[in-house]
Order: sequence, then C-alpha cells, then structure tokens
Amino acid sequence: MTTAITPDLSGSYTIDPAHSRLGFVARHAMVTKVRGSFNDVSGTVTIDADDPSKSSANVTIQVVSIDTGNADRDGHLRTNDFLAVEQHPEITFVSTSAKLNGADNVTLAGDLTIKGVTKSVTLEFDYQGAATDPFGNKRLGFEGTHTISRQDYGITWNAPLETGGVLVGDKVVLEFDLSLVKSA
Repeated sequence: MTTAITPDLSGSYTIDPAHSRLGFVARHAMVTKVRGSFNDVSGTVTIDADDPSKSSANVTIQVVSIDTGNADRDGHLRTNDFLAVEQHPEITFVSTSAKLNGADNVTLAGDLTIKGVTKSVTLEFDYQGAATDPFGNKRLGFEGTHTISRQDYGITWNAPLETGGVLVGDKVVLEFDLSLVKSA
C-alpha cells in the first residue's frame, strides 16, 4: 500500500458506491446529532500526479437515497421543507481546481449544488492509500469533511423549542469516505 500520491496513480477513477460513504451530521434539538448518508452516489475523478492542477472530480448524489435510519425523518428531508427531491433530484459537485498539499492531502475547489443553489466550496481530502483488490482493481482511498450552512442553500425550515433554540441546527458537516476504482 502506498502512502503518497505518486505519478503511477495518475489516471481516471470512478467512485465505488458499495465501498464509499457520503454522509452528513446535523444538530437536533440543540442537544444531539443526527447522522445520515446518501446511498446512491456516482462520480468520476481524474488524478494527474505530475500536474495536480489538471486533476478533477465530478460527483452526483441522488437525493431520494437519503438515509438517516428513520423512514419518517427521511420522508420529511425529501420534502420542500428540506431537499425538495421532486424539483431537485440531485446534489452535484463539479471541481474547478485541484491542488496537492504535500504527498497525502488534496484540496479541491468547486461548485456544490444543493436544492438548485450553487455555491463555491473548498474541500480537503486526506489520501488513505492505494491497493490492488483481489479482483485486480487498483483502488485509492480518500477521506474528508466540510461544514456548510443549510441556509446558504435555501434550506430554512425549523421549529422553535420551548426551552430556546431551534429543532434543527444550521451547520451541517459533510463526511466523505471515498473508494475510487481505476478505470480500465
């Protein structure tokens, strides 16, 4: 397993949805956190280790695949109060620049679109290594987190609490655990 992004890792990759997780964490009732993920994710990543500025990523998330472990909550998150899946069935990220920071950290700047609103974001990913799986596939692993304001994306529904505060926190931590498979 390699611990640095080296030129031999350059190439085109696809996200392996069965071994990746795009999750989120949001504060609930001011006292606890609710975790969830999206189960239908696809995307491509191009890595150019010799010239990282030529690297890119394009990711699509099917909003209907949201899963917090609670069917009623998932149903509410799909409504116009939150993600409006009927009008906005996908969340997308398209990179606009890439930078290698040392041998094991990547910065991707790009456009994140949620509920029809596009904002520029800068995502940091830690390289977890490369391996060849038992089927001969070259795999790379990356992890990262990024915090967004849901209000920035027009997701403003909330309910006041009798004790003060609100039911749903504004800050949402996005969690990325990505397994990339090199394209043939």
